[in-house]
Amino acid sequence: MNVNDFLQKVILAYKSYYTVETQNVTQPFVAQAEFKLHTEKYMFVKAAKIADIDSNEFVYFATEENLDHSKLQELCNIAWQEGLQKVKPFNGHKNSDVTLIVLCQNADGEIKRFCKKTKFSKSYKFGFYGYSNFKLCVVDCSQEKIYSNHWGDEVKNNLEKINKKIHKTLPYENSH
Repeated sequence: MNVNDFLQKVILAYKSYYTVETQNVTQPFVAQAEFKLHTEKYMFVKAAKIADIDSNEFVYFATEENLDHSKLQELCNIAWQEGLQKVKPFNGHKNSDVTLIVLCQNADGEIKRFCKKTKFSKSYKFGFYGYSNFKLCVVDCSQEKIYSNHWGDEVKNNLEKINKKIHKTLPYENSH
């Protein structure tokens, strides 16, 4: 599996529901995506509004030839800080999650353990103004392995589905 081909497939999948940017993105990322959802709850009529609820996700995509522990730590810190700067908590804010997807050709042996241990979260005004969690997924293209932290399991499942679709369209036999 090629990193750039897989990145294009992932970005295409994200474009269905997210606003994806590939130009003028925060360095060292190659693309960014945002998802914003605003819902309102009413009691019988719109004038009797009960609640405004906002849910957001900020996704950062990175590509690396060889990924090691220190580089992944750096990418995580940058994505988390950049994502938190976009959060605007208020009494109707539910969550604003930050997601980092790193596609690499080769990952060192510590990456799986590092992914499992990575946990960033923040609550706003003791949770009354919502929270933010950090979702991490690393795709090792040479091994065809996907690693994630606890909050990144849903993202991992989506990336695995994209990977299966790629292999269905490839002209050669899948070796699994």
